[in-house]
Formats: sequence, C-alpha cells, structure tokens
Amino acid sequence: MHITFSTKNRHPFLDKHIKADLFRYLGGICKNLECNPLIIGGHKDHIHILCLLSRKIALMKLIEELKTHSSKWIKTKGRQYQKFYWQNGYGGFSIHQGQVDVVKDYISTQDEHHKNISFKDEYRAFLKEYGISFDERYVWD
Repeated sequence: MHITFSTKNRHPFLDKHIKADLFRYLGGICKNLECNPLIIGGHKDHIHILCLLSRKIALMKLIEELKTHSSKWIKTKGRQYQKFYWQNGYGGFSIHQGQVDVVKDYISTQDEHHKNISFKDEYRAFLKEYGISFDERYVWD
C-alpha cells in the first residue's frame, strides 16, 4: 500500500529537526501492526508510507493508529510542534509488486520533487491516475 496524508491545513511542521525521527516512529508503528514498512518519506507538509498491509488489520485502522500515536508523539518534541495535527483524510493506493521500486524511488526524492509541485497537485494527480472521482470541497478540509 502507498499511503499519503498531510498535516492539517498543509502547515509545514515536518522540518529537518523532526522528519527523520518521525519517519522512524511511523515505521515502528507499522512494524508493531505487522505492516512491514518498505520506505517512509515526505516533505514539509505531508508523508508517504509504502508498506505491506497485514491481513490482520484494515487500512482505516492502520491510518488511525499511525495518526493518533504520531500526533501525540510529535507534540512532545518541542514548543514548535504543540499545535501539530494531521489532516482528517488520507490516500491509500494499492501498488502492483512490479511498481514497488518506482514508488520507493518516488518517496525517497520527495524534497526534490516538491521543488516543482505542491502536495495538492501531487494528490490530485494520484486521484486521477487511479480513476478516483473527487470533490475539491471535501478533499482539503
């Protein structure tokens, strides 16, 4: 599964001081839920997780655990993170085994990638690529 979600209002909370630790923390949550993480990355306002979804947990429950625990954790990391929240929604996309390396490369180059495209445009492109219809009024709240 390729999972992506952003910070509330796409606020750039994920700075160089917290990103690596946050990615490791999210990886630990995935491991504890038997959802082996292949790579976790992101940019200032969102994350990407590529993991093997366990047969023992629903995607919605994995997202709930990731967001709840990481949000509580990040708020303990300094005053600048005390108002941290994740957005309400998420994107979860099934990835064909043959595309795993492509998605890994994509996730590993997020900082470079986002010099040219916003998270909103990136997310819209995912939805279009997977044939998911959406209403802009509900995607960004």
